[in-house]
Amino acid sequence: MTALITDDGIVTRWPAKAADRVLVLDFLAARFEPGRDYAEKEVNDILKRHHSFGDWALLRRELIESGRFRRDPGVGRYWLPQAS
Repeated sequence: MTALITDDGIVTRWPAKAADRVLVLDFLAARFEPGRDYAEKEVNDILKRHHSFGDWALLRRELIESGRFRRDPGVGRYWLPQAS
């Protein structure tokens, strides 16, 4: 795929360039089903399977802060918004 994402679908590092971060976040967001609710553990498990540098919390936070993912902290629910 790229130097950041292996052919096996593993993100190898968190990129410094904003354009590369967009690529990585879009790739990771595509690992989730739109509209489906996920528990935090499920989100972490999916992210763990798709990166090799051991910081799934960073990836989860970046997905949320970029608006690609939503969360309800009161109940620990996460979801990928439906495409409009």
